[in-house]
Amino acid sequence: MFKKVLIANRGEIALRVIKTCKKMGIATVAVYSDADAEAPFAKEADEAHHIGGSQAAESYLNAAKILQVAKQSGAEAVHPGYGFLSENTHFAAECKESGIVFIGPSSHAIEHMGDKATARTLMEKAGVPCVPGSDATLEDAEEAKKVAAKIGYPVLLKASAGGGGIGMVPVPSEDKMEKAFETASSRALKAFGSGAMYIEKLIQNPHHIEVQVMGDTHGNVVHFFERECSIQRRNQKVIEESPAPLYKKLEGGEAMLEKLYETAVAAAKSVEYDNAGTIEFIADDDGNYYFIEMNTRLQVEHGVTELVTGTDLVELQLRVAAGEELPIKQSDIKRKGAAIECRICAENPKKMWFPAPGKIEEYTLPEGEGVRVDNGVNAGYTITPFYDSMVAKLLAYGETRDQALDRAYDALGNYKIVGLTTNLAAHRRIIRDEKFRAGVYTTAFLEGIDWKNEELEEL
Repeated sequence: MFKKVLIANRGEIALRVIKTCKKMGIATVAVYSDADAEAPFAKEADEAHHIGGSQAAESYLNAAKILQVAKQSGAEAVHPGYGFLSENTHFAAECKESGIVFIGPSSHAIEHMGDKATARTLMEKAGVPCVPGSDATLEDAEEAKKVAAKIGYPVLLKASAGGGGIGMVPVPSEDKMEKAFETASSRALKAFGSGAMYIEKLIQNPHHIEVQVMGDTHGNVVHFFERECSIQRRNQKVIEESPAPLYKKLEGGEAMLEKLYETAVAAAKSVEYDNAGTIEFIADDDGNYYFIEMNTRLQVEHGVTELVTGTDLVELQLRVAAGEELPIKQSDIKRKGAAIECRICAENPKKMWFPAPGKIEEYTLPEGEGVRVDNGVNAGYTITPFYDSMVAKLLAYGETRDQALDRAYDALGNYKIVGLTTNLAAHRRIIRDEKFRAGVYTTAFLEGIDWKNEELEEL
């Protein structure tokens, strides 16, 4: 096992990786930007190194600087977290060339599955149902127009090199394509270092379903069941839960899920996948599913799966990256109860959910049975405009979905954040909604609420 690991990320995910490393007796190295000089993760690591300015391109996307620190600090491996360089084929390859282990899949797997257009082609060849779209990356709006003309509008432009809803822009008609392509490509370039795009048919109001998988270098791949992530704004997830309510209420839902799991595992095995990953699908109200992409990294919402399976996914990542065989077989993995995650962000639901950076004056975490908070901040910390507006992730587990929702609702009410505008009250509004409580919702759920005029409680 590794003696020292560098974490090429920031915020709550850096702290999450540090937590497991400490449990396993592994020393940690943090890297930080100007904006994160006083961040909790930089102080919690065994050592921390400044790598550049506040802009991501100057720091968390600066692969050369990160590798330099890894070598100088004696780190044997790099954990990329999510976002930034986590799905960057070149970075994974550079780590290997430098004699440093990349805690994630091989560059080969990232190249084939992390690139959205290539993954589509592979899945189609494997017989996996896919949403109609481009077979290769697109470099300009004219190429995009040609593909869109074939599959029909509306279409969705997506960043080929990343995820998290960044660089994702719907295009209703051809006359909107040039501006949309420029917007999406520039966002992707800023976030992932590549402006390459691909395009797919926009499926209206689907369910977003994903399957957590884990592979090792010995040819083993297992799944950890599914999550439903249909509560979204601007194509970014707001709430995730497991089990997926969609399949709970469908006749034959369990059989559909078994087929979904088989599809996900087969997809991972097809590229000899060897770490944590998530196969994402969209599904209609009847449970019919279509592959959209694979995220070749640890997901933001991995904690939901950890709660219902009792598994530390970060620990498994570290073990398989060190060359160990997966310590569990598929038959060992059981799901019990239900879990939900609420992404707590500095944003204003009444103003189109736009980010609302600022300084946290007072900060008190909620407690309670079944409640977990993956936190990234403290009192005095400033949420800056340079990165994602996430403050923390509030998770709740229950023996039933209703119990998990009740625990999350109570915890949200006991979460104190003074100095910032946050989405705490919006999460409470969602959880007490009758349709959400009944598990009847799609990705259009938030659009159905008049947030500008919604009376949200003061927390």
